[in-house]
Amino acid sequence: MRVTRVDHVSIAVPDIEQALGFFRDVLGLAVTTTDVEQKQGVVVAFLDVGGAEIELIEPVDADSGVARFLRKRGPGMHHICLEVDDLDAAMDRMRSAGVRLIDEQPYEGTGGRRIAFVHPKSAHGVLVELYETLPGDRAGRRLEDLTDLRRRVLQHGHVAVAGTRGFLIGLRRGRGKHDVAARGPEAAPGPE
Repeated sequence: MRVTRVDHVSIAVPDIEQALGFFRDVLGLAVTTTDVEQKQGVVVAFLDVGGAEIELIEPVDADSGVARFLRKRGPGMHHICLEVDDLDAAMDRMRSAGVRLIDEQPYEGTGGRRIAFVHPKSAHGVLVELYETLPGDRAGRRLEDLTDLRRRVLQHGHVAVAGTRGFLIGLRRGRGKHDVAARGPEAAPGPE
């Protein structure tokens, strides 16, 4: 097992649209990927920072860990993600060292990656995500069509529609090809 790089730093935010006002609009970082992480109950946006990324996470489930984190601590750094060459071997190594894992088995996260989380009590107060690169992972990551993402998000009853609408509108504003006026009325968000 080998840690190959820092993949991303994750920041929990109550409103991705507002956060993009700083990270995308002021700092000039490009949104590279958007997705829904069903198991974590969040909508995510990744922004490129020269080979690593910043991941913005907004809870869409009031009972999710990220929602609890925001209620307790407010917005801020949520976790650091380390890429490993063999996730199963990494988890075996952690178990044998007595490290407390949040996930006993890896599961599929954003982009089809295999991921697992290490408990902050075993990592000096830092929530650590481990993920294993799958063949073609880096090449296959794209900014998802926002209309399709919205449709997928809204298929799940626990989603906060207003927050999702703001997130999608904000992304559209930052990317000309996703602008509602340019794509026509069928791309506009639906009724509340």
